[in-house]
Amino acid sequence: MPSPKLSLFLALAAAALNCTAPHTAADESRPPYLDPSQPQERRIQDLISRMTLEEKASMMENTTPGVPRLGIPKYNWWSEALHGVANAGVATVFPQAIGLAAMWDAPLQQRIAHVIGVEGRAKFNGYAGQDVQGTIFHGLTFWSPNINIFRDPRWGRGQETYGEDPFLTSRLGVAFVRGLQGDNPTYLQAAACAKHFAVHSGPESLRHIINVAPPEADLYETYLPAFEALVREGRVEGVMTAYNSLYGQPCSINPLLYSSLAKWGFDGYITSDCGSVEDLIHSYHRASGPAEAAALTLRAGLDVRCGFEPGGIVAAAQERLISESEINQRLAPLLRTMFRLGFFDPKDRVPYNRIAPSENDTPEHAALALQAARESIVLLKNDGTLPLKAGQFRRIAVIGPNATSVPALVGNYNGTPSAPVTVLAGLKADLGPGVELAYAHGCDYADLAVSERPVESNWYPGEYFANPNLSGKPVAVRSSRPIRLDSSTKSDEPFLPPGVPDHGISVRWSGDLTTNLAGEYQFVIRCRGGARLVVNGATLIDAWTTPAGEAGRERTLRGAIALPDNASVPFRLEYTQGDGPADIALDWGTPPPDAGIADALQAARGADAIIFVGGLTAQLEGEEMHVAYEGFSGGDRTRIELPELQRRLLEQLSRLGKPLIFVCMSGSAVAIPWADHHANAIIQAFYPGEEGGRAVADVVVGACNPAGRLPVTLYRSTGDLPAFTDYRMENRTYRYFKGSPLYPFGFGLSYTRFTYRALRAAPAPGGAVTVSVEVTNTGQRDGDEVVQLYATPPESFHPREREALCGFSRVHLAQGESTTVTLVVPPFALRRWSSRIRDYVIPEGDWTLRAGSSSADLKVSGTVRLPPTQKS
Repeated sequence: MPSPKLSLFLALAAAALNCTAPHTAADESRPPYLDPSQPQERRIQDLISRMTLEEKASMMENTTPGVPRLGIPKYNWWSEALHGVANAGVATVFPQAIGLAAMWDAPLQQRIAHVIGVEGRAKFNGYAGQDVQGTIFHGLTFWSPNINIFRDPRWGRGQETYGEDPFLTSRLGVAFVRGLQGDNPTYLQAAACAKHFAVHSGPESLRHIINVAPPEADLYETYLPAFEALVREGRVEGVMTAYNSLYGQPCSINPLLYSSLAKWGFDGYITSDCGSVEDLIHSYHRASGPAEAAALTLRAGLDVRCGFEPGGIVAAAQERLISESEINQRLAPLLRTMFRLGFFDPKDRVPYNRIAPSENDTPEHAALALQAARESIVLLKNDGTLPLKAGQFRRIAVIGPNATSVPALVGNYNGTPSAPVTVLAGLKADLGPGVELAYAHGCDYADLAVSERPVESNWYPGEYFANPNLSGKPVAVRSSRPIRLDSSTKSDEPFLPPGVPDHGISVRWSGDLTTNLAGEYQFVIRCRGGARLVVNGATLIDAWTTPAGEAGRERTLRGAIALPDNASVPFRLEYTQGDGPADIALDWGTPPPDAGIADALQAARGADAIIFVGGLTAQLEGEEMHVAYEGFSGGDRTRIELPELQRRLLEQLSRLGKPLIFVCMSGSAVAIPWADHHANAIIQAFYPGEEGGRAVADVVVGACNPAGRLPVTLYRSTGDLPAFTDYRMENRTYRYFKGSPLYPFGFGLSYTRFTYRALRAAPAPGGAVTVSVEVTNTGQRDGDEVVQLYATPPESFHPREREALCGFSRVHLAQGESTTVTLVVPPFALRRWSSRIRDYVIPEGDWTLRAGSSSADLKVSGTVRLPPTQKS
């Protein structure tokens, strides 16, 4: 008889074998992976043991077919929820991420993220049994937030971030993750994903090939802290690697990044950015083909290959480039996430399954979007013109390209608001019938760089048919921006989707065209074959049959239609290949950019005051875009100044001698020194979400006392910036900029005043510092103040930055009210990188702590002596 110790050993060995050995039909009626009482890791290993190699590989691309025999659902790992559930129909649209950062309100950020998670679950629960179940953008693994540092305002995707400061980014990022994922100890409401790991912030045109090599101190003090915070504190479920290479190693296989995640205790899943695995083959030349690329990423630690076919993983195993046990290791995190989302447990056991589809886009959520929009608005200048007083003006001219724009409300990576409120609509509601509003669009955003503008504002789904007459079901669907099929173009992506023959096909693209200006729009189709174009219900081109003698030749087809400004109009483009290769391109030309200036000046002359609503839009800045406006390239900006066309119109309006209020909507910092000198008031609204127009109007009329603060520095000109491709932090952001900004980081005005006194600081347990400061509202109105705390290391440390944000709190104070604000500075905010020991230290000695209303308006200060510390 074996001893008790030997019996225990044999029992444990048998249990281990039971978790990994293939199962037979004689196994238990309820296998361990379907038994919620079993340890989660045992359930994961049991499920893996029941899967074939091909089934495992199919789970490791973003589009997974599922394994019906095992109850693994069809699923797509790719969904988005940056500031509301995106690309999945109607949802509450909160301010763009840069606007959420301008709130400087972590508790509200967490409430917003919780609502986004609720709406994500509401939608997901409603998809059951529908065709969209398991398709892109219809899952619970949301690839948000974007916590890259907005180091350069030229980056078009900076709008997706929380700004330029690592501490602010980390606090808001952690709040977002906690809100989205929920607080249930067993299940996730939804799964957040921190992206893009790491050191990723443009240029867009170089993101697939650029190697970035910032100084080590910049990497550890600026680029990595937010990722670490989201892993350690937020327990973020996913991380997405970046396209770029870091120190010569592509991020998708970079050992420095994977080892950092392991050191921080990350136990979620890791996904590639879409197409970055192919970059290992075509851009970085690290792999000879899909099998080798799959092996490299699996061995590095990557779990999901977005846009990558599963055949590469199977081939890698068959060619013995990777073992099946290594594949199992990478599959486990994906199944762990599925278990945490409750996919394998009884429906009534998962509390989030009780969220009804009706909990999407509710009035309560719209009210929260309005609160967020109000808190995000930053008042940059005010000579007393704002707020407008009742009866002050009888006629106001509202002018500018963003006054009636919905795209300027929602930014990018957005959902569809059910009832968006534009700035013009908000002003009409708040000013009431006693004030006459004269609206004129005025001008386009900028001068066009080319005569014909490609259709590129949105992605347009194309249905591909294996016949010439669009009959039956499509054999493939692929989205395009702009719409192009060119058989002569050499590209890594085939010009036809997989499964589509190269002859006898037809295609139907559909979607919405977004206009800027009112007037006649010219559409041009160049194609071989036949085409039909319908815009806003009108057939503009109907040339389905190729004339005799023109078979296989390129044709140019033209049509025109009058469209309103800032409208979203449906269109449908149909194409039949005919003889020859499949070739078609759709372009469109807009009315002249300055066509509305005369109308704008006429409206302004008859008004008592002018509100100009301009700036930028996500139609111009964003991810890998073709933009045909001057000053823009690939979704980025080549110049940060307000486009010259808008500045010229502002100058003409200013000469009329009327009070001029400038509302700037943008996702990035716009250089506006002329407006700062000439406008009476300036409001920075970012992209304020579905209720943005109401929030702007509330600030204009004084129904809301603004308290938003800049999460970025507003520079005076492009000349203030280092080279866009330079990832050193030297002379960037408020911490290192050597010049004089137009508006500093943390800046924002109020309709009331606040005073500070009696800053006290003392060391706290665990290496933290507790700071208190008394704040009083000494003005004539109730209002919010954003108390900001900045730390400067001891002089002996020779810091590179003047000061660094280490704490903040948004507080509401009634007129005459005082409060003591207490901030706990975590060790995380005090550590600095030591190149000598290649690790973090908290410099010992006398630290200076300053508190105030912005990084350039620090009203009170104090010191605290910190002793030598261990590694932080």
